Amino acid sequence: MEGRDMDLRRGASTSDQGLRSLSTLESGRVWAASCAMSVSCGKTAPSLIQEILSHLGLANKTAAWGTLGTLRTFLSFTVEKDVQRLLRAITGQGVDHNAIVAVLTNRSREQRQLISRAFQERTQQDLLKSLQAALSGNLEKIVVGLLQPTAQFDAQELRRALKASGSAEDVAMEILATRPPSRLQECMTIYKHDFQVEAEEDIKSETSGILQDLLLALAKGGRESYSGIIDYNLAEQDVQALQQAEGPSTERTWVLIFTQRNPEHLIRVFDQYQQYTGQELEEAVRIRFHGDTQVALLSLASVIRNTPLYFAEKLHQALQETEPNYQVLMRILISRCETDLLSIRTEFKKKFGKSLYSSLQDAVKGDCQSALLALCRAEDI
Repeated sequence: MEGRDMDLRRGASTSDQGLRSLSTLESGRVWAASCAMSVSCGKTAPSLIQEILSHLGLANKTAAWGTLGTLRTFLSFTVEKDVQRLLRAITGQGVDHNAIVAVLTNRSREQRQLISRAFQERTQQDLLKSLQAALSGNLEKIVVGLLQPTAQFDAQELRRALKASGSAEDVAMEILATRPPSRLQECMTIYKHDFQVEAEEDIKSETSGILQDLLLALAKGGRESYSGIIDYNLAEQDVQALQQAEGPSTERTWVLIFTQRNPEHLIRVFDQYQQYTGQELEEAVRIRFHGDTQVALLSLASVIRNTPLYFAEKLHQALQETEPNYQVLMRILISRCETDLLSIRTEFKKKFGKSLYSSLQDAVKGDCQSALLALCRAEDI
C-alpha cells in the first residue's frame, strides 16, 4: 500500500508540473497575442516588441555562440612545446617564419604571455627582443603587437596617432571609442607609465576645439553603462537638445550626449531624431560641423550604430589604397581577433560583396601576409 501511495503522489506531482507548464505556455500565448494586437493598433508596436526581444537572454548571440573572435584559447596548449618550437625557429639555420606565425597566431593573448614568461625562465632571454632581432618589417610589427599586453598595445598605438600628423582624430577616436572601460583605464595607466605623461595632456597639446573635447571626454571613460531600463523621457530630451543645438555655444551638447550616453540609448536617440526631423543624425552632423570635428562625430556615430561595420569599413578603406595601409590592417586584426573579428568579417562580406580573407590575399604582399591571413582565419563563402 505504501508503494502504491507513493506512486500516486508522484503521479500527482507530475500532473501538477504539467499543469504549471501548460499555464506558463498559455501565458506566453496570451503575451504573444497581446503583442500582435498592439502591432495592429499602432505603428510603433513592432519596434517595441523587437526591442523587448533583443534584451532577452537567448537573443544574446555572444552568449549563445561563445566568443566572436577568430583567435581562441588553444585547447592542446603545452607551454614547454611552444617554447622549444620558437627556440628552434629562432636559432636554427635560417629563421623559420612559418613556425613563429603558426604558434603566435594560434594561441590566445593569455597563452602568449605564458610562453613569454616560460621562454625567459628557460633561456634567460626576452622572447620579444629575441624575435625582434630575428625578424623585420611588418611581420616584426605583427609579432610585437601579438606579444604585448593588450593595454600596452593600445597605449603605443594611441601615442603614435597623437604624435603623427593627420591621424589623431581617426586612430585616437577608434581606440578611445571602442575599448571597454576596464581596458581603457588600463591603457591610460600604461600610457602614463611608458611615456611619462598623461594621455589627456598629449590630447590637449595635439588637438583643439570640439575634437579635443570629444577625445578628452572619451579618455575619461565616463560613458554610462546600460542598466536594462529604457528611459524614454531622457531619449526625448536628448533629441530635443540636439535639434536645438545649432549655434557655436551649443556644441558642448553634442559632446555630452555622444560621449556620456550608453550605445543602446543613443541608437534610440538616432532613430527618434530621424522620425522627428526626417533627417538622419549623420546628415545633421555633415551640415553643422566641418573638418576634424565632423570626421570625429561621424566616426563616433558609426561606432555607436554598428561597431563591426565601422571596423569593416576601415579595413576596406585600408585595402583600397595604392599601397595597403598595413598599420591600420595590423592594428584592427590584432586588437579585434579575440573579440569580434567574426562579426567584422560578416559585415565586410555583406557590404562589399567579397570576403575579408580574399581581399587580404589579393592586396597584402610579403612575409606579413601569412600572419594577417592567420588572424583573419578563414574564407567566408
